[in-house]
Amino acid sequence: MKALKNILWELWLPIVLVGLWLVLSAGSKTFYFPPLARIMDKFVHVWFFDGILKDLTPSLGRILLGFILALVVGVAGGTLLGLLRRTEEALRPVLEFLRSTPGVALLPIATLFLGVGQEMKVFMIALACTWPILLNTIDGVRSVEPVLLQVARSYRMTMWERIRFIYIPNASPQIFAGGRLSLAIAAVVMVVTEMIGSPGGVGYFVLNAQRNFDILSMWTGIIMLGLLGYLLNLAFRLAENRILRWHHIKNA
Repeated sequence: MKALKNILWELWLPIVLVGLWLVLSAGSKTFYFPPLARIMDKFVHVWFFDGILKDLTPSLGRILLGFILALVVGVAGGTLLGLLRRTEEALRPVLEFLRSTPGVALLPIATLFLGVGQEMKVFMIALACTWPILLNTIDGVRSVEPVLLQVARSYRMTMWERIRFIYIPNASPQIFAGGRLSLAIAAVVMVVTEMIGSPGGVGYFVLNAQRNFDILSMWTGIIMLGLLGYLLNLAFRLAENRILRWHHIKNA
């Protein structure tokens, strides 16, 4: 119930802004900025339900698959590098170089080796999403209180037990923070890769509508991207609040 109230509180401003857009655009005669009422009529016609199955579902699948791959690699690699400080220091220049390279700059290389299909899109999403999770996991693992490690040694806990019961729980808040950032990055990379890749997906739909001067459809695609990003973030936050309930209670 509390989570529902928080969601409703967050939605009041968007509702007001949409209402203002609806009223102020009612008399618009501009070709590139049609009235919101016309956009919403087109939105229902385009996206319910053929558009969801044809374009939204593939885009959502690419985001989730790339994000899950990034989560596995980021958490596993971050935990390992967080425990092996000297190894991380030796790899730091390489990691910083790769992290600082924009993911979209690697699109020509990814296209050369993987083509323009599903594999390239998922790879680019996973690559761009890995860095926030990896770096946050490293910091989270290294922020474990020394007292906890002393207790673990006194109880003769194995390294696997320390990772499972001490390192990962301690790093979980930072992992989720990196995951939320990565989820937003995943949506951006998904749009970019679909715009230059093979047909299919919301990004390709928006680009194709713009090329054909179908402005109403283009606006519906942009709105769908915004809704997709919001719903993904909302689902992630709900999962975070449930999994990290112990952390929120401790810091309340």
